[in-house]
Amino acid sequence: MSATYVHHRLDAAPRRWQAVADRLPGDGTRRVTEAGGRLYGAWRSQIGRPRDEVQAITVWPQGITAAAAEAALLADRTDIRAVASETMVPTLRPTDTVPPTRQGNYAFRWFAVPDPHWPEFLDLCAAAWPGFEGAYDSQVVGLWQATGDRTGAAPDEVTGAGLHGGIRSLLLTRRPNLAMWERSKLPEGEAEAAVRDKLSRRYDLCDWTVVSTATLLTAVDRADTARWT
Repeated sequence: MSATYVHHRLDAAPRRWQAVADRLPGDGTRRVTEAGGRLYGAWRSQIGRPRDEVQAITVWPQGITAAAAEAALLADRTDIRAVASETMVPTLRPTDTVPPTRQGNYAFRWFAVPDPHWPEFLDLCAAAWPGFEGAYDSQVVGLWQATGDRTGAAPDEVTGAGLHGGIRSLLLTRRPNLAMWERSKLPEGEAEAAVRDKLSRRYDLCDWTVVSTATLLTAVDRADTARWT
């Protein structure tokens, strides 16, 4: 699969995240489409990130730079204080460019994995995901490897860029709600314990990891109207 994905993090002015988010599916999507890409999804903060932050992912079948993708998505920067974008390539998933559409609890987990550990890291993901998805009504949306092509040169504590060596990656998973998030951390029975053992080993292989959760602004089934942060 040759598509390039770009992760965008938008820092909106105080209380203006909704205004910024509202422009993404309209004007932002139009400009991205005209440039040859697609808006894969947009998310609002739930737990672990500031209230006025919005995340988006764009996908580009023919490839693109982080700066060009950012310029297409955000020609209008009204109420946006800062933006950070980085290109990524898919690893085990996604296997196509069909975007997520169901509302839920989306976990954005970044990893930094030493190069020698990366093959085992991927093997553990492949082995654990079927059991994880079956036990917890959850979906692994994607695991992308960061390329290092990004806007801005300052160290980024959110993605680990400029701070951690090895292979950085973004794992995006969907659970139906926060209750299932907690449930997935407390295995019941041998099958679930085996899944948790694989995931625990995966965490032991990385030098650094961080997670935050968000809800899907571009969901087609229902909007999230809760005040999380």
